[in-house]
Amino acid sequence: MAESVQVIPHYVEAAPALPLDLRPTAKEWTRHSFLFLLTAVTTTIAGIVLAAPENVQPDIPEPSTLAGWILFVPQYYLQAVRGLINFALINPNILVQGITFSGTLLIILLAHEMGHYIACRRYGVSATLPFFIPAPPLFLAGTFGAFIKIRTPIPTRRALFDIGLAGPLAGFIALLPIAVIGVLNMGPPQAATGNEIFFNDPLLFRLLGRVVGVHLDRYSPTNPCYMAAWIGLLVTSLNLMPVGQLDGGHGVFALFGSRAHQWIGRVAFVSMATLAILGWFWHGSPSGFLYTVLLAVMLGVKHPQPPVMEPLGQKRIWIAILTLIVFALSFWPFPITLK
Repeated sequence: MAESVQVIPHYVEAAPALPLDLRPTAKEWTRHSFLFLLTAVTTTIAGIVLAAPENVQPDIPEPSTLAGWILFVPQYYLQAVRGLINFALINPNILVQGITFSGTLLIILLAHEMGHYIACRRYGVSATLPFFIPAPPLFLAGTFGAFIKIRTPIPTRRALFDIGLAGPLAGFIALLPIAVIGVLNMGPPQAATGNEIFFNDPLLFRLLGRVVGVHLDRYSPTNPCYMAAWIGLLVTSLNLMPVGQLDGGHGVFALFGSRAHQWIGRVAFVSMATLAILGWFWHGSPSGFLYTVLLAVMLGVKHPQPPVMEPLGQKRIWIAILTLIVFALSFWPFPITLK
């Protein structure tokens, strides 16, 4: 995810060993572990929602008064969550699918954040352990994602490049086998039922389908590994947007400098705003506007300049090209279609 960075007035030539007092404390381990476990619970419930049949809904009569409606919403929500959990407990295959979705999604998110964290440690930059953000059960994928907070400035251009791109590259590597499993376990297409949500396949899925000989159809039922990888690719493409202090913004700043970073970010914002409007009319989906709002916020966040802007070297240029390929495999202009 996006990490904020600061500026220091001098350059440290060699990354020093991380001081003992900057290492995670027992209190920090406890806090981050609790958030991780809570996110594991909420993502498991989200996986159960994806696997459970649509008729697992609470049977509550609709109220006739305003006060009744005010109480109806939380009552319906709590009973829906309880009903799904009870249904999963008496149907182990549904519970297994929920746990599979949770486990594979958390592996992808953890790999992404640990890529950033390990790169920070390599350069002697203090950073927190990953913060996992649980979402209320039944909301989205059960999580709002994860992030680390960088607590000391990034000293050099190379450090900025490595720390920024280590996360999405590590997350992409982690999701590749999960994506293969997801594509191999796609079911045969089913008849349309109306009022459907289609998760459109990014380029990686389309290429994998051809390689393994699986025909991907929008009416094919999904599976936990497919959905975890699909969300992982969505997160990867979002973080690689070349805007502000998103991971892609860090990479663009390190590659091209401040001025080009600003202009490339503006072009990316206008492009996403255009795609959001087209997605609304062509696919009936408002999802593109979420991208646009996030990019608008990121455009207003100034990116700090590392004290030393040394040459990146040929190796990092190749890594930048590889990262661009990862973005192309992950990004799809219209990820969701509502029918």
